[in-house]
Amino acid sequence: MPDDDALYDVRERTKNPEHASVDDVVELVLERAQHPRTEHRDAHLDEMMATVVDRYGTDPVRTVIHRILVDHYPFRTATHDLEMRNVDGVRIGTAAGQFLTELNANHDD
Repeated sequence: MPDDDALYDVRERTKNPEHASVDDVVELVLERAQHPRTEHRDAHLDEMMATVVDRYGTDPVRTVIHRILVDHYPFRTATHDLEMRNVDGVRIGTAAGQFLTELNANHDD
């Protein structure tokens, strides 16, 4: 499946109550931005989100995550009308996708 056809296993898209919701992802992104892990293989994502949240605040980050995971916007386009750099949409989308995968894996345990 090409990347532009990828669907995210987020509750709002799948209607599956076992999948994490967008709010779950946003909460985890903000938690990790506030308290980045230091000795974890994905610590760079936490630090990246800390920088993005400091730069733009929580509301634009929440909007970008929703646009990417639910509305299926491309990462770069998800920043439209938010006075945010496109590259930061890529950063947010990358972290949100990874954290969603982590949350859904935790639900499978």
